Amino acid sequence: MARKKRRFEQLEAAASAPKEKKKYVDPFQAQVVPRLEKAGEKLEGKGKTILYGIGAIAVVALLVFLFMKWSRGTSAQAQAALGKAIETSQAQISETGTPATSTEKTYKTEKERAEAAIPQFQEVIDKHGGAAGEKAKYFIAVNRLYIDRPAAIQELEGLSSGSSDVAKLAKFALAQTRVDDGRLDDAVSYYQELAGMDDSIVAKDTINFELAKIYEKQDKKKEAADLYYNIAKTASEAKDADGKPVRMTETATDAKKKLQELDPERAKEIVEAPPENPFGP
Repeated sequence: MARKKRRFEQLEAAASAPKEKKKYVDPFQAQVVPRLEKAGEKLEGKGKTILYGIGAIAVVALLVFLFMKWSRGTSAQAQAALGKAIETSQAQISETGTPATSTEKTYKTEKERAEAAIPQFQEVIDKHGGAAGEKAKYFIAVNRLYIDRPAAIQELEGLSSGSSDVAKLAKFALAQTRVDDGRLDDAVSYYQELAGMDDSIVAKDTINFELAKIYEKQDKKKEAADLYYNIAKTASEAKDADGKPVRMTETATDAKKKLQELDPERAKEIVEAPPENPFGP
């Protein structure tokens, strides 16, 4: 979810098993998450129905990250089937239908799209099982948020036990739904649990940013400011392998802006490194 509606990245490449080991780059943190962080702010006060939809969109967006993260763990056939289902779950929404000049499938509503995607994920479970099947169960649950929210939450709760990747992502999804339901203490518990894990799948800055937003809602300004400060300060001091400053992520930049609202004097301590001149000194 962004300030304006955009398509998620194409997943065809992710549906093919990589032939060699490559350095993993987290596309979810780099592109998807920063946009999701603003969704709640944009739609505050517009009603629970919209918020429920935002919760579903935020969770479904994790599909992109999750599939790329796990792509090496499934067989080629299972991976292809999972990729096809994910493409369906990420198809464009258009009230006017598919343009005559396009071959891409579109759906009129998120509900209609989810109804098309869920049977495809179920087919992965029935035909392939194993690791691909476990992933498909998660995908079914998050897509079901568009169709039967209580049932989807129940499924996510069943998947959240333990410390597997599926469990961690289910916890994150449940935290989103708890916020939408106004159960902020429950959401805090999920986020704190994820933040304490060595590998929470979702980036720690994202988790802490979401946690800080809840603290703001709970009028815990100091706790929120501390989290925003830590996110932004750490990012402002980050260096790459060559010792050069790393550009702050959008999450960190937003954290600094939030800190400026809560504690302007403290925000002055965070100094972003100037962008490097591509043409040299």
